Amino acid sequence: MTSHVGRLYALALALLVFFLTWAVVAAHPWATSAKADPRIAALAAREQRIRHESVAVRRIVNRRWAVYRKQLHARQAQIAAAKQAQLASGPAPSVRVVTLPPLTITRTS
Repeated sequence: MTSHVGRLYALALALLVFFLTWAVVAAHPWATSAKADPRIAALAAREQRIRHESVAVRRIVNRRWAVYRKQLHARQAQIAAAKQAQLASGPAPSVRVVTLPPLTITRTS
């Protein structure tokens, strides 16, 4: 059986090797020699087009909302004026409930 101190040194060395390997892989030392991928360039160009289109769409939507808000305000003013006119004309007529006999007579044979 090995000593506890030896196990601790082995564990410390394994952790050191693990983190050093992790740092080397994270640094990407091989990435500087790679050529630029044309797919990435096409993706960047597409992103720029989509950004431009989104700005144009946002402008259109903002204009439409402004028109809608104006029309809504005018419609609400019309409704308020109609309510005022109805209140000024007097109370609404009362409703009568009338019970009528049935329209059809069902006979059993």
